[in-house]
Amino acid sequence: IDAPKMPSEEEIYQEHILDHYEDPFHAGEVDGATHAHEDKNPLCGDIIRITLKLDADGRVADCAFDGDGCVISQASASMLLEELHGKTVEEVKAFGAEDMLKLYGPRRTPNRQKCCLLSWRVIQQAVFSPV
Repeated sequence: IDAPKMPSEEEIYQEHILDHYEDPFHAGEVDGATHAHEDKNPLCGDIIRITLKLDADGRVADCAFDGDGCVISQASASMLLEELHGKTVEEVKAFGAEDMLKLYGPRRTPNRQKCCLLSWRVIQQAVFSPV
């Protein structure tokens, strides 16, 4: 009898991404949002809108995203908000593109990197965009 095959690191990442896509963290809109921004990837048409509620201490007290697009753009938005929920605006600003690519995980082609970085670009603008 063959022993069950252990999933590869790539398969684990793929499953993690699909989990975020199928059951996203903080999908929708934030009631009483203080900041928001929306952008799209002109290459493929993916759209992400992020709404934030910053508290008096400048922390992300609540956050949500809405959008339409590929698995990568939507899953990365969910992963990003899970990572930055509760962080200060300064911590959000300090979270760079390389941090986002590491958070997402698997290797991507240059075009797919743009999908992964869309939500990161949006949140970087959202902290400067009061509603």
